[in-house]
Amino acid sequence: MKIAIVYDNTAFRKDLRPDWGFACVVEDDDRHTILFDTGANGAILLANMEQMHIDPGDIEEVFISHGHFDHTGGLPAFLGVYPDVKVYCPESFRKVRSAREIVTVEDSPAQIHDNVFSTGELEGIEQSMVVLTKKGVVLVVGCSHPRMSHILKAASRFGEMYAIVGGMHGFRDYELFRGIRHICPTHCTLHIDEIRSSFPDAYTPGGAGRVLEF
Repeated sequence: MKIAIVYDNTAFRKDLRPDWGFACVVEDDDRHTILFDTGANGAILLANMEQMHIDPGDIEEVFISHGHFDHTGGLPAFLGVYPDVKVYCPESFRKVRSAREIVTVEDSPAQIHDNVFSTGELEGIEQSMVVLTKKGVVLVVGCSHPRMSHILKAASRFGEMYAIVGGMHGFRDYELFRGIRHICPTHCTLHIDEIRSSFPDAYTPGGAGRVLEF
């Protein structure tokens, strides 16, 4: 599978524009393509995708982790040009109008494809994406507003944790990450330096333009 970060506070590539927010394009082993969150600005989102040679027309679903503007601000612009998608939203976010289909995810896991799932909306605010690979579970998080222990417990129901990518907010209980082989903190993560020093072999920097393959 592949995760291409198309929107982040920092830029891994100099030809891409950084901005406060997060979005990535997830391609699973069956070649399904999903846009995870949309950043804050639709023009930046679409421009970065174009620079990375990612065709928005290939996207089948949009997965919204939670309703904060830095994860949903680009959605109207994206749907204005590419409305023929299914959008998976947590129950707490009900502002999508123009998509082909809107799926509201409640507090139970939801299946998107054979190997792609939502954890369900946790603590009434946020869902995360679980992708099953031959190496284990790859977990994509938006901001990790729920407790990380809660997120990891929900994701671990699907198998052994292999990788985690996304915003981790104020997470500091580093022992929870023991055994995870790949850790890529992005966007709102406050303690990146501590995560890097605690897990030097697993840590990978994020940034717009970073492509991760598992």
